[in-house]
Amino acid sequence: MKMKTKLLIAALLFCMTFPFGLGAQTPSAGHNGGLDWRPWSDAAFAEARAQHKFVLLDLEAVWCHWCHVMDDVTYRDPVVVRLLKEKYILVKVDQDSRPDISNRYQDYGWPATVVFAADGSEIVKRQGYIAPRPMSSLLQAIIDDPSPGPSVGKEKAFEAAANSAIGAATLARIQKQYDLQYDKAVSGWGFGHKYLDSDSTENALRLAGRGDAVYAKRVAETLHNAAKLIDPVWGGLYQYSVDGRWNEPHFEKLISIQAVALRQYSLAYAQTQNPEDLKAAQSVAKFVDDFLTAPDAGVFFVSQDADLHDGQENEAYFKLDDRGRRAQGTPRVDKHVYARENGWMIAAFCDYYAATGNEAALEHARRAAGWIAVHRSLQGGGFRHDDVDIAGPYLGDTLAMGQAFLALYNVTGDREDLNAAQAAARFIAANFAPAGAGKGFVTSKTATDAAFKPHPDRDENIALVRFAAMVAFASGDESCRATATEAMRYLAAEAVALRPMSAGVLLANQDMTEAPIHVTVLGSRTKAETAALHAAALRAIVSHELIEVRDPADPTPLPTNVAFTQLGRSALFLCTARACSSPVFHGEDVRTRIQRAEMQAGR
Repeated sequence: MKMKTKLLIAALLFCMTFPFGLGAQTPSAGHNGGLDWRPWSDAAFAEARAQHKFVLLDLEAVWCHWCHVMDDVTYRDPVVVRLLKEKYILVKVDQDSRPDISNRYQDYGWPATVVFAADGSEIVKRQGYIAPRPMSSLLQAIIDDPSPGPSVGKEKAFEAAANSAIGAATLARIQKQYDLQYDKAVSGWGFGHKYLDSDSTENALRLAGRGDAVYAKRVAETLHNAAKLIDPVWGGLYQYSVDGRWNEPHFEKLISIQAVALRQYSLAYAQTQNPEDLKAAQSVAKFVDDFLTAPDAGVFFVSQDADLHDGQENEAYFKLDDRGRRAQGTPRVDKHVYARENGWMIAAFCDYYAATGNEAALEHARRAAGWIAVHRSLQGGGFRHDDVDIAGPYLGDTLAMGQAFLALYNVTGDREDLNAAQAAARFIAANFAPAGAGKGFVTSKTATDAAFKPHPDRDENIALVRFAAMVAFASGDESCRATATEAMRYLAAEAVALRPMSAGVLLANQDMTEAPIHVTVLGSRTKAETAALHAAALRAIVSHELIEVRDPADPTPLPTNVAFTQLGRSALFLCTARACSSPVFHGEDVRTRIQRAEMQAGR
């Protein structure tokens, strides 16, 4: 599952607490030198047309240090304030609250500064912090000459792939890119800032499980180094480290980052039983429980800020022990409850439960899923982002919650969870379909504005392929297979497939073309031996796997192509696309069988 690597990459380019459940941020007048900030809306552009002004978008993140600095320095500068008041309509958006706008400008980091003409056409796009003097020069230059600058290029025509199959030559190029994206000198995927890239790590775990010693070493070293980003006091993973090293962290803690870490360390522990991986997973889970969970509802909050005080350096604070930190105060938590972020974390807690048997983690996942189902669901199987959405619905929310219900089904076998995942897949097909064959499922059902229609997002289409293909396998729903095929056709286009990072496309292609390892426990759910076999299968969970319990007493079993022999006792069968194993009767034999199946899958 993709945990929004794009948001992390955006933060790497540079990088407000809101009451629980109140919805998206609405900027207020008087913020930053008396500037009149307003939310994104058609009304802002209408006002710009009426007053012959430009529209300036400040796309920020609640947790972003450099966003705070820009608020406190640049937007209080007298020259900047004067120019803005004279010639600009000002729009401020928390990027976590608007996935459509966030996806649109993810390459420009937070803060992102975008200036539009009154008709919605872009004039300039800038990434990261802009100091007062460069900002005032930029604003005056736009006033003097409002023609689009070099940062605004014409969108290239998209050439869709002929079908969903990635050609052998292109696949080889993607695999080579993946190999080259590993930083051998420091150990970890990506160069420059260091962070735990979810898909790169997961793909390496798959290769290691298939017997690749090189990638086994690489992923072990990466996970070991990434653990240096875990807060030794409160737990949880810092977002990234600067200067190409693992020991210079930026201290914000996003729920998306925690979900990535919890999933990858859990999968690694299930595969290798390395106690370091277990310790890392436990630390992340504890931080989420302690700081990013609503006590009464059990749902997950968005982030904890890096700054105790906006825009101030924070390294000394994070060197303190628990008592020292709390004496000064606790960095604020963004208490919005978004369906997307909850879906990511629910699925990660399911992986953590599977790998460790931690019952509290499973209960937490169930509780959060139940709350989101009541408070964020839409008719037809979809989910809205917040309590009240200004725009949307967004693909990411329904996709993440679909993944969450699928993960719950994989660890509990509850048919209602599979039904919810299937409904989510159908909602996606009905509401976010590509504008044309092979053009990718789009981020939002509605346009952000008249000048920019909904676009597909690569990471979301990667996640959709993997999700829909597994739902199709688990349920036999061929419409879900069609959704996966259509999303894969978008990924197969060279313009998409060859973008960095490469691992996500490799995982999607594998999940599309290879059947998952299918573990079936055959036996009465009331028998202890059935539960023991099921638990053993969960403890050895891999990233592309379906685990089911089939009770012979079930009057409406799911369809299957396998004819299981009734043995008079509980047994586990392990099937791949090629064959099924002989029955396994003892839990201690399950891990070896699953590892053997992984090795065979790579041949």
